[in-house]
Amino acid sequence: MVSEESVLEKIKEIIDPEIGINIVDMGLIYGVDINDTTVDITMTLTSPGCPAGGQIINGTQHVTQQMDGVNEVNVNVVWTPRWNMEMMSEDAKDELGIF
Repeated sequence: MVSEESVLEKIKEIIDPEIGINIVDMGLIYGVDINDTTVDITMTLTSPGCPAGGQIINGTQHVTQQMDGVNEVNVNVVWTPRWNMEMMSEDAKDELGIF
């Protein structure tokens, strides 16, 4: 059975091409809901005009869809709350030199 933890681990394969850090540690994933074989992912982007937005969203859907036990993936992009650097994991902040 697919779990939130396994989905988040899989989504870590998606790297923000502008920043070079995976989107989970970037804090772009707001939630993962699983209902049987359907996975709903709520996420945001660093900005509404993010030039890599389509690539990030499509990549998120694609890697999740490849997981055993997943038949459908819905990626919902939201803008509230707005993303900010405080949402990044400590590892991501360390990698970028943010203290």
